[in-house]
Amino acid sequence: MKMEVSSARRAAKEGLNHDETRDPAYFSYYAQFVHQQNMLQDTVRTSLYHSAIMGNSERLFRHKIVMDVGAGSGILSYFAVKAGAARVFAVEASGMASKIQKMVAAASSSGKNAFLKDKVHSIHSKVEDITAGIPRMDTIVSEPIGVLLLHERMVESFIYARDAFLKPGGTMMPNSGTIFLAPFTDAGLWTQTMDKVRFWEQNEFFGVDFSPLRKDAMDEVFAQPIVGNFDHRILMATSVNHFVDFQTCSVNDLKDIVVPISWTSSYTGIVHGVAGWFDIDLCGYILSTAPNAERTHWQQVRFMLKEPIGVNAYETITGWLRMTVNAQRSYDVV
Repeated sequence: MKMEVSSARRAAKEGLNHDETRDPAYFSYYAQFVHQQNMLQDTVRTSLYHSAIMGNSERLFRHKIVMDVGAGSGILSYFAVKAGAARVFAVEASGMASKIQKMVAAASSSGKNAFLKDKVHSIHSKVEDITAGIPRMDTIVSEPIGVLLLHERMVESFIYARDAFLKPGGTMMPNSGTIFLAPFTDAGLWTQTMDKVRFWEQNEFFGVDFSPLRKDAMDEVFAQPIVGNFDHRILMATSVNHFVDFQTCSVNDLKDIVVPISWTSSYTGIVHGVAGWFDIDLCGYILSTAPNAERTHWQQVRFMLKEPIGVNAYETITGWLRMTVNAQRSYDVV
């Protein structure tokens, strides 16, 4: 992340290296009911997907062949059937695939959720590993979204599914996403973050001088993103944005993203970092995770600056933020 204030003052580059788990533990995590329940009980997320699917039923689902990528609990597959889909292929790499199959089997054997009978085909696989012949899809639906839109890198699987299985002229839901970035001021949060560094400044800890580790500690502490909700009034300027078109972008487009920054400060103050959030477009239904929107399980994210920047009202802040993929199903932000 690089920023300049009126081309005169520079902020140091910031590194972000998420220590997320790799695929086996990742899919084990999503095989657990507690995590599926957490997402299902995000009423903003679930109700908006339901509204989008039912609201687009005639155009995108009725009598259509549908794929649900990363189906999880299967809820989007079930909504698709409710919207009139002729057949739904629910692709899920975690053990939840067997739970989807159990729901479908119950529709035949006990009549529970009878509307699912002969409608949903559960595929226990990553979408990239599907080898059995399946038809081309009219619509591909998914909830592949992570913090700041792209964390967990499931969007890449969504795009792979489009290239491998979507009919020409078919539709992706969501069809796009937008990342928003804005400077924020929060002296308390910056102080709390710096307090973690100050421990390593001690030169007399039971006779040991830890100060040689101060820089390493500071690099590590300030590299960690802070995920959580915040009051939108800490934002110091109108956000810039980066648009991702899921209908047309390539997987390579998602591997190295540079967001140009040009903010005009609304008031005089101290910039302590960069805040981020996203919207997704569910074919006309907008799901927002903005700080002034209804809360979701994604929340927002903040990247702290090691060296805060003083700005005057109406002063311009320019620079860029770069996101590059890493091996931990996330991104390094510089």
